[in-house]
Amino acid sequence: MSARIEHVVTSGTFELDGGSWEVDNNVWLVGDDREVLVIDAAHDDAAIAAAVGSRRLTGIVCTHGHNDHINAAPALAASTGARIMLHPADTVLWKATHPGTTPDESLADGDVLTVAGTDLHVLHTPGHAPGAVCLYAPELGALFSGDTLFQGGPGATGRSYSDFPTIIASIRDRLLTLPTDTTVYTGHGSNTSIAAEAPQLDAWIARGH
Repeated sequence: MSARIEHVVTSGTFELDGGSWEVDNNVWLVGDDREVLVIDAAHDDAAIAAAVGSRRLTGIVCTHGHNDHINAAPALAASTGARIMLHPADTVLWKATHPGTTPDESLADGDVLTVAGTDLHVLHTPGHAPGAVCLYAPELGALFSGDTLFQGGPGATGRSYSDFPTIIASIRDRLLTLPTDTTVYTGHGSNTSIAAEAPQLDAWIARGH
């Protein structure tokens, strides 16, 4: 039996370039009754730990280094013994939130993380952040897109360390090539699908965000 997908919504602030915004974040858990992987430990380590329960936490994956996706990671790691994983290109963002610390493991394009017998493939998808990654689980028909792809368009690229042409290339070349029936589990807001988003690419390019 393959892993199942669980979901916790946590709330807090996103802070960058001197600004602060109230946000709700999607925290995704992939696993079974014995073990589970957390994708983006946002805001509330206690709520995430409660969702993990007595299961073994095999890792804490950070889709990118913005504070609202990593701010609960050290506390969750401390309480569970799980290792924190981040692409090294986002170390500068990590250190802005957690100075004097580093993640436990580096993620790289092509890595495969396995939990509950299910493989999640790491796709490096820079643009929203230099080290942004998505996780693709073919067996689950699932893409965990972080802040790279949302319902209705790409993640924001108006702030430091982001770039619109780069995120467009990441989405076009790495995500929209996935099977069209793939469900996209995003970092904020509602789920979508590759089929729903792919036809909009040219419109996103034309509008510039």
